[in-house]
Amino acid sequence: MSVADCRVIELPRIADPRGNLTFVEGANHIPFAIARVFYLYDVPGGESRAGHAQRGNEMFIIAASGSFEVHATDGREKRSFFLNRSYYGLYLPPMVWREIDNFSSGSVCVVLASQPYSAEDYYRDFDEYLAAVGAPPQ
Repeated sequence: MSVADCRVIELPRIADPRGNLTFVEGANHIPFAIARVFYLYDVPGGESRAGHAQRGNEMFIIAASGSFEVHATDGREKRSFFLNRSYYGLYLPPMVWREIDNFSSGSVCVVLASQPYSAEDYYRDFDEYLAAVGAPPQ
């Protein structure tokens, strides 16, 4: 997989004067069945999250509230995505390094994952990741 496979997907929106509704169906709106959901919140100003890649896990990241940036690389190409609408999400395939930063106050980052948590699935060292994907050191 490469960073070119990362893409923003627009989710269904049901407008209603009482409040809007958006939903996600695994293997329908996103390209995998959902096995885990987690969320990041109360991230202090100036902090970043993620800083890893995953061997087999696919992820879909949504700014449920507020905004943040997701930076993705495959060791050769880099792309950044600004998420600030709850009806858009970012699909990240396996083997793409990601970092999330610039969290706005009160932001909530919801992540849908294709696999349950497994520490063995993670690359947490960037140089080890670069070697695994055959990219030159940076």
